[in-house]
Amino acid sequence: MKKLRILSIVLSVVFAASSCSEGNKKTADDFKVSADNAASTSDYDPKRGEGKFDESNVQIGATLDAALAGEGEKVSGVKCASCHKYTDERLVGPGWKGVTERRTPVWLMNFITNPDPMIDKDPEVQAQLELCLVRMPNQGLTDDEARKILEFMRKNDGVQ
Repeated sequence: MKKLRILSIVLSVVFAASSCSEGNKKTADDFKVSADNAASTSDYDPKRGEGKFDESNVQIGATLDAALAGEGEKVSGVKCASCHKYTDERLVGPGWKGVTERRTPVWLMNFITNPDPMIDKDPEVQAQLELCLVRMPNQGLTDDEARKILEFMRKNDGVQ
């Protein structure tokens, strides 16, 4: 009886180990960009990004909207601060300092609301992904929340 119990434990461990390792093996092909996706990057605009926002529906004032920025700080505290610092220091994702100087408002709005296709197509975002090793999740932000976060990013970068 004792031998049967030991044998069943050993077989269970072997079975569990083999089923876990076989199903989760990834090859280099799993990380390559598909041919369809590579073709679609040729029409990708790195200043606009991928999404519904363009210059016609993202209006940015020359001066900061302090009320909007304050609301954006609250939203980012809930949705963004666990992965991003407001300095240039990387946490899980890159730091936000200077982001509004490096990216257009339209690009930022598209990325905040639609990160997946942009991660797949934007070479600079892909390079950042290699450093951070974690894809930005889609937080399901409304357009209004995204605009508030954008205004907070502008405040964080010194716009007054």
